[in-house]
Amino acid sequence: MRVLGVDPGLTRCGVGVVEGVAGRPLTMLGVGVVRTPADAELGQRLVAVEQGIEAWLDEHRPECVAVERVFSQHNVRTVMGTAQASAVAMLCAARRGIPVALHTPSEVKAAVTGSGRADKAQVGAMVTRLLRLDAPPKPADAADALALAICHIWRAPAQNRLQQAVARHTAKPPTHPTTAMITSKGRTA
Repeated sequence: MRVLGVDPGLTRCGVGVVEGVAGRPLTMLGVGVVRTPADAELGQRLVAVEQGIEAWLDEHRPECVAVERVFSQHNVRTVMGTAQASAVAMLCAARRGIPVALHTPSEVKAAVTGSGRADKAQVGAMVTRLLRLDAPPKPADAADALALAICHIWRAPAQNRLQQAVARHTAKPPTHPTTAMITSKGRTA
């Protein structure tokens, strides 16, 4: 499975591509950051994020895009920018018919480090180790994007099995054509 991880942000949008399957060594195919100038108009910044993500999709052709789920922060302005960049990433993937998975920061940290409360340095160190890199990717947004891709590769098989089990459990049993229907007044139909 080839996954593009996106750590959304307006100033720095981390992107990273990882290939592999759960239980086997993973391979980093690319990592970087889509940058936009903080003083540019919002619309221009969103277009720049879109163009950057589209270039990564063109170059790496991922099977899935894993995006960090936006969570509430104290700074509403930061949340809005993150949400807007996240939406751009989802739109780019949807336009191409590529499935999108959303993972919370604590899910990603737990998957990569074993602790949902790990700090950026711990995430960077584990990404470096898991992908057999010489040094942690810089800036942290790039390492976070790789962590998202790793998280998805590891979690997707289990999530798919759970979704299939739920679908089987909630599916209505087929009705037999000779089964009589009981009306609300207790009479057969």
